[in-house]
Amino acid sequence: MKCRECSGKLEVHRMCRRVRMRCTKCQKEYHIHEVAGDLDEETEEILARYTCIVYD
Repeated sequence: MKCRECSGKLEVHRMCRRVRMRCTKCQKEYHIHEVAGDLDEETEEILARYTCIVYD
């Protein structure tokens, strides 16, 4: 997946009680619901490991 700001790579970033997508280039973070329509198969497989994704 690519960042909407700089086209850097988005990676799943898990914190204590939440999961976000974070750009490896510019460090911008996205809530999962912001990029849900653009999820690729690899990212979906990673997110499927989590039983709950907290929206805050």
